Amino acid sequence: MTNLADECGTDAEIYKGPFPPTVHVDTRTGAPAALHDLLDQLGLQRHTVQQGDQTLIFHTGPLQLDFDEQKRVATRAIPSLLLAGYKINCTPTVFDEPTYQQAVHNIRSRTATPAAQPPAPAGAPSQSAPARRTP
Repeated sequence: MTNLADECGTDAEIYKGPFPPTVHVDTRTGAPAALHDLLDQLGLQRHTVQQGDQTLIFHTGPLQLDFDEQKRVATRAIPSLLLAGYKINCTPTVFDEPTYQQAVHNIRSRTATPAAQPPAPAGAPSQSAPARRTP
């Protein structure tokens, strides 16, 4: 089994898997548990395969969904993965631009802080009292 993330030098490679069409997410060998956990939280399904003495972990789109919906799940995950600092590559056959833009918008909306209130307008400069004259 080939690991595209290892071959490409990324944390995760998102691509269209073989028959039946399925979204696959390969993570690099030795990827941190936090990456796998984040992929789980983002709606992708974790799979573990034992090959000799090596354990391979990868994710797929939810298998009960059709390919187009799997693409949307994977594409929605990309902004969160990037924000977490992971290097991600997604093939064009999986990437869905409108879904990506909506996911970015949702993240920005959740993290937006209320606009800073403009400072209160400064009052008119105070006029200094006229100097007292002594007779």
